[in-house]
This record gives sequence, structure tokens and C-alpha cells, in this order.
Amino acid sequence: MTIEVNDKKVILSTLWIYLSVNYIYCDHLGIMEPDVFKGLLTAHIGAMEVTPQFLLAAALLLQIPFVMIVLSRLLNHKSNRLTNIIAGLLMIVVQLGTMGMGASPSLVYLFYSVIEIICNLIIVWTAWKWTAD
Repeated sequence: MTIEVNDKKVILSTLWIYLSVNYIYCDHLGIMEPDVFKGLLTAHIGAMEVTPQFLLAAALLLQIPFVMIVLSRLLNHKSNRLTNIIAGLLMIVVQLGTMGMGASPSLVYLFYSVIEIICNLIIVWTAWKWTAD
């Protein structure tokens, strides 16, 4: 049995779902790292202070992949392509930029970062190559 999906909206939305789950699980496993767990108890992870403002910024940042799940299905072709390219590139920059925040990245964080960057690259590439049907 072969399933062929040509609907780019479905493909992009599904990739954003996959990416969102990876972001969530990376953070979930990350708090189990002993240094991170201890840091959360004192509100300091390495040189980074965990403040309500920091948590709000993180929440707002994670809204990007969450909202892209929906926007990928709703936007028209031109807006969809542009939004997916911008959001994907932005999330790559964020992922690369957060690798040195607080403490040295753990093996789990590096593992998920590779997956997340590759997935974002696939999103950008898919949107870039998407021609009007």
C-alpha cells in the first residue's frame, strides 16, 4: 500500500506538529538533567536567570511552531510559502542561538537540536520549492 501526499499544506502542517512535539520533549527531558534541575530550583541555569519574563519570552517563542500548525493549513499559497520560510529560518536561528544559553548543551539537547534544525530545513525547502498548483 502506497500513500502519496501531494498537498503541501498537509505536509507542512504535519512537519510543524512533528517539530513541536520534539521541542516539547526536548524541554521535558532537559529538566531531568541534574544541573538544569538544580538550576531551576535556584532560578539560575549557568549564567542565565530564569525569571517570569524569561519564561514568557520562551512561551511566546514556542507559539511560532504551534501557530504554524494551523497557519500552514489556512493561509493561501503565497502567504503560506513566505510564512513557512520565515518561521523555519527564525526557528533555526533560535535553535543555534540557544545552544550556549545558560550551560553547555547536553547530549540530549544536541540530539534534539540536530533533529529540529533538519526538520526546519525541510520545512523551508518544502515551502521554497512549492509552486502554485
